[in-house]
Order: sequence, then C-alpha cells, then structure tokens
Amino acid sequence: MEDDDRALLAEFVASRAPVLVRVAYLLTGDRSSAEDLFQTALAKTIPKWRSIRHSDPEGYLRAVMYREQVSWWRRLRRRRDVPISADDLVVCDPSAGTDLRLAFRAALRQLPPTQRAVVVLRYYEDLPEAEVAELLGCSVGTVRSRTHRAITRLRQLLPHTELLELQR
Repeated sequence: MEDDDRALLAEFVASRAPVLVRVAYLLTGDRSSAEDLFQTALAKTIPKWRSIRHSDPEGYLRAVMYREQVSWWRRLRRRRDVPISADDLVVCDPSAGTDLRLAFRAALRQLPPTQRAVVVLRYYEDLPEAEVAELLGCSVGTVRSRTHRAITRLRQLLPHTELLELQR
C-alpha cells in the first residue's frame, strides 16, 4: 500500500471508527464483540482499499460488518447472551433521555440476534427493507416479519415508551 493510500485509510479510520464501532455494538450487544467485529471488517476491507477509497469506503465497511455478523450468527447458531431483568436495570442519571436510552439498550439486548440486526439496520441505519434483506441474506418478507416480532417484543419490554407508539 502506498503512502497516500495509508494516509487516506488512517484518516478514514480516525474519523469514522467511533460511529462504526457504535453500529457494531448495536449489532452485537457487547462492547468487546463490537470491537472484534469492527476490527475483522476493517481487516477484510484494507486489501480492497485502493479500489474503494474514492467510492464509498464506509458503506463497503458497513456491508462487511453486517455480513460478518451474520456469518458469526450462523456459526454459533445461538448466542449465550444473558438477559437483563428489570430488577437489574439501575439508572443513575436523572435525565429522561438517558433513562430511555438505557432501557431501550437493555430491551434490545433481549431480542434474538437476527431481530436485533433488523431493528438496527431498519431504524438506526435507516435502510429500506430490500437492502436489509440483501445484507442479511434473507427475503423482504422475512425482514418484515422479524421487524414486526422485534417491535412487538420491544413494546412488551418497554410498555410505557412513546417511541414505539410511532410505529403503530
């Protein structure tokens, strides 16, 4: 890799890594897994850097992250996430926004990985159903049913949340 390519790559990683690690965190539900996912995707992106640097390197890296996460799910078949009960949720910040964010994060962790991915891609990444289906390797109907089940479950976990009322 040439020096100017290295400089562009270093600049890209320095500016976009925090956002991409947050996306990875939403997909994995765990900070260390998110960092692993980002690092794996970055390692797979670097050899292609010369051909993608002028087009959409962030989009390419995000797609690699999504596909990598799907392949991890397929390999593991079942994650061993520990659900958080309402009794375990301790909120110290008096801000309503922080309370909502923590409650939503805890509820999101209780979703199965495939439903969590659909929620992240549809509502955090704001991707259309067709693109989510392509990234996850499933049909649009599957994306719709997983989205419906995920939102139904989130409504059960967060019954007093106004944000989920917008989807009705």
